[in-house]
Amino acid sequence: MKKLGLIHTSATLVPVFADLCSELLPGVETFNIADDSLIKEVIATGRLTPSVSHRVASHVYAAQEAGADQVLVTCSSIGDAVERSAALVDIPVLRVDQPMADEAVRIGGKIGVAATLPTTLDPTTDLIRRCAAAAGAAPMIVSRLCDGAFDCLMSGDSEKHDSMVAEALLDLASTCDVVVLAQASMARVVSQLGDTAPKTPILSSPRLAISYLAKK
Repeated sequence: MKKLGLIHTSATLVPVFADLCSELLPGVETFNIADDSLIKEVIATGRLTPSVSHRVASHVYAAQEAGADQVLVTCSSIGDAVERSAALVDIPVLRVDQPMADEAVRIGGKIGVAATLPTTLDPTTDLIRRCAAAAGAAPMIVSRLCDGAFDCLMSGDSEKHDSMVAEALLDLASTCDVVVLAQASMARVVSQLGDTAPKTPILSSPRLAISYLAKK
């Protein structure tokens, strides 16, 4: 892989992945396509619309036309559209949570999934179920929606968001073999847990995805 195209639904993720690519993919050229209209429409409608799916496919095709050897789409809420778009181009297309789902299935028979948006919780849970079926496993999946946390984050109350997410993570970690963060924006909460951090593995998609690409 000489050139990686990253497609985001939030420009805030650009520096996050830039740092990871610099660390784990030295020598690989990267470029970014950011379109927050995608996630805004998904949140407003509560579902992955045909319009969003079409635009995701257009961005993936544009990345190929820009010379990408590989495409990574960094938003879990549009995962189904990412998978469909892969059939439309001649280069590999990876949804950011695929390596995370595979790792969760490998680790435990009881998997906790935390999210702050239902539009992310459902696709992530579905992906884990399909990964488990492909691996011949049948884990118990416990889903937890931090209802209202995303609104707090968007309104500037990051402290309330982080508190709600932390509570959910600690609760899931107390009963599950592994906890999956359905959104990259939740990862920072783990580093804030300090002495209360559980021994249970808590998985976040960005580093796992870039580490996966580094092995290709």
